[in-house]
Amino acid sequence: MGFTGAVGALIAIWLGQQILSITSVLMLLVVAMFLAVGLNPLVELFIRKGVKRPVAVLIVIVGVLLAIAGFVISMVPVISDQVSTISERAPDWFKQLQNNRTVQSLNEQYGILDRAEQTLKDGKWANTVFGGVVGVGLAVLSAIANTFIVIVLMLYFLATLPKIKRFAYRFAPASRRERVTYLGDQILANVGGYVSGAFVVALCAGVSSMIFLIIVGLGEYAVALAVVVALLDVIPMIGATLGAVIVTAIGFATDPKIGLACLVFYVLYQQFENYVIYPRVMARSVDIPGSLIVVAALVGAGLLGVVGALLAIPTAAAIQLIVKEVFLRRQDVR
Repeated sequence: MGFTGAVGALIAIWLGQQILSITSVLMLLVVAMFLAVGLNPLVELFIRKGVKRPVAVLIVIVGVLLAIAGFVISMVPVISDQVSTISERAPDWFKQLQNNRTVQSLNEQYGILDRAEQTLKDGKWANTVFGGVVGVGLAVLSAIANTFIVIVLMLYFLATLPKIKRFAYRFAPASRRERVTYLGDQILANVGGYVSGAFVVALCAGVSSMIFLIIVGLGEYAVALAVVVALLDVIPMIGATLGAVIVTAIGFATDPKIGLACLVFYVLYQQFENYVIYPRVMARSVDIPGSLIVVAALVGAGLLGVVGALLAIPTAAAIQLIVKEVFLRRQDVR
């Protein structure tokens, strides 16, 4: 009995190690399924208008590919030019920060600027972060390959989502399959609504940032910074703040008045987003308390980083739905 138990434990450890070794692949699968479920409401919209599912999937797939191609063709050159401009002017901004009294006092106490300047001059930070030029190239190739894999898997999952759902629901006993199907469809609807809502919220943040930056005098960086703000805004809790910090820092480096305007704008906009845009957009998708959103985002970020933070809120909504519809119902039965 002891030998059998030891063999079972060793097999379990081995299986756990194999699963950990393919964590990156599993993460790509989860992200692809997450995006496919998020696009599924668009497919369902076309189906409700009388379009057959294969045609609806084809329309959505073509739309996604055209959107990606249009973004690459139209935005990447503009963003690269603006990023180059920001990189060229970064040393001047650094010098302006050095002349700031508050920054000087902090530098005298902690030597932050001196260390940062020495690190930039040495050029060792690139080797440390990326492992040199070869490391940068491999990182870029890996990112492109992962993006391609996610897109292909997403399109496959989107095309076969009904079959995947039917196959998964067959694991439930026939006596409970109808109830499991209902709960599963509700969970997928919540995930789809959350993805669509997050995209709308991020789009609002990006567009409003671009308009504000053009008005305030940062038009030459507006597109690049607006894209950064929109991408970071997708990350719950900390994304919007990170984007605001980046734009405000560039604003202060350009002109203190512009920096102050950026600070005021993002403080006001985040309040508007948190209390007006976000609740209205998410009201029909994930109806969970604000405290649970905070806890879920913190736990998800702690476990899986950015991907965990993105998946945390719909996961929390799914858990809440299961607890409400299964556990609490059983507790209420006399």
